[in-house]
Formats: sequence, C-alpha cells, structure tokens
Amino acid sequence: MAKALTGIFGPVVTAFDDASGELASGPFRANIKAHIAAGLAGVLVSGSTGEAALLDEDERLRLTELARPLVPDDRWLFTGTGAESTRDCVRRSKDAAERGADAVLVVPPHYYGAAMTEDALWAHYSRVADESPVPVILYNIPKFTHLPLAATLVHALAEHPNIVGIKDSTGDMMHLRAYLEAQSDHFTVLTGHAGTVLDAVGYGARGAILAVALFAAPLVFDLMDAISHGDGVTASEIQARVRPIAKEIVAELGPPGIKVAMDLIGLTGGLPRAPLRPLGTAERERVATLLGTAGLARVA
Repeated sequence: MAKALTGIFGPVVTAFDDASGELASGPFRANIKAHIAAGLAGVLVSGSTGEAALLDEDERLRLTELARPLVPDDRWLFTGTGAESTRDCVRRSKDAAERGADAVLVVPPHYYGAAMTEDALWAHYSRVADESPVPVILYNIPKFTHLPLAATLVHALAEHPNIVGIKDSTGDMMHLRAYLEAQSDHFTVLTGHAGTVLDAVGYGARGAILAVALFAAPLVFDLMDAISHGDGVTASEIQARVRPIAKEIVAELGPPGIKVAMDLIGLTGGLPRAPLRPLGTAERERVATLLGTAGLARVA
C-alpha cells in the first residue's frame, strides 16, 4: 500500500438541510475541509456517526463524490459499504471505489444474527474482498450489530490480500488484544473507542477512527503526542479528559449529541435524520458543559 494505515481518522457527520431534510453539501464540504486542516489522517463517510443506516443509496454515492476532491492524496477517504446481503455490499464497494474511496469499511450483516456463523461471515467478507476494487477494513461494533467478530474469524480474514485492517469500537481490551495477534505489515488494527485510546495504542493499535476527533481534534492529537513520547502522566491526564466526552456525547447521545458538539465549536452538525431526535435544551447544555470541562472552546 502506498500510504500507511495509521493516525487519527474522523467518521464525519452527514449534514442535512434543516428545512428540507436533504443532504446539505455546503456544510458537509466545509466540515471535511476543517477536519483535514485540523490534521486528521483521513475521513470516513457513511459510517455510524454519519447516520449511514438512514441514508439512501444515492446519498451514499454523493457523499463519497463530495468528499473525494477535499481529501489530499496522502490522506485516506474511507466509505462505509456494509449491507445485509453480500451482493449489495459488493455493489456498494464497487460504487464507492468508482467515486474515489481509498478503502471501504464493512460492518457485518447482522439482521439474521443466528445464521451469521463464522463460516457465513468468512464467505461474506471473502467475496466482498475478492470483488472490491479497493481494500476492505472490517468493522466490529457489536453495540449496534449485536454480533462481535470472533478473533478466529478476524485472524483468518487477515490473511486475505485485500483485507487490510479492522476498526474495533468495543473498548474491550481482551477483544482488541486478540485482534492484535493478527496485526502484520499487511493488516492493521484501529480502535474506534476514544475512552480507551491510551490502552489500545499501548497494546499496539496503529491508530483510531474516533467521533470525538470531529469536535476535539487538538485534545486527541495531544493524547497521541504524549503516548508517542512515552509521557504516561500527561497521556493519562488527557485520556481522563477525553473519557467523559467519549462516553456521554458519543456513546450515549450518538449522532444527535455529536452534531450539537460540532455546532458548539463552530462547525456544522445540524439536525439528525428521523427517527433520531434532536437534543432537548437540557441535553444541549450538558454537551456544552462537557466540552467546557474537557477544555474545549465553545463558540456558539
């Protein structure tokens, strides 16, 4: 691969017009420009934070098209292409590649959970990787899928030449360390859990895809800098500041909370798409308080 799959990546929000509910391309583009300018190693469109489950197929394509010109060649553009059928996942992956995605992030099919044995998932991911024109990154997020990817499955899939990594959003160090046993020059483990970045990177994860990086990039970069310099005291202090915003804004409030946090720091979050509900006044004030406690400037 021409560029290393390392660093901090942002799973960008999808901006909608408050009146019509349609994609708001201007704010979406402005956010990506800001994330790249902040120093992120790349962005993910059509991910969980981007309300991917609520997007139609044309919107998914459009997001990749809008993002591509804004992401420099030395950064990464990931597109979420997971689907319930293998056929749809292959199609989405091909469409994303055609529109400029550097890699695709693939959540496992999970609606028929009891049928998703290791053999079934191996066959699914193997075919997607066989047919995707760009590299595939596995996505473990049992909070939403109720289907954790077994370490034995990940180890087997890590041998596929077109499967280059995994994003693990559990925050479970036992899972992460098991996945890290499969890490190689070809296969990279990324954490998606901001509350445990210090431990994850300490064990060997090469980077992270973090929603908190959308509204707290300087804090995340300070954390990574302290880790890289072996400054455990500073790293622990910063991790303690990151943990509440990761837990309460990202994990508990989800996209509506993340969008409010972005609004408060001067970017555009806007309204979530129904059936997600916007935050009420008390919740918005809670987000503002959390940002202030973490030392993040509020501009709105």
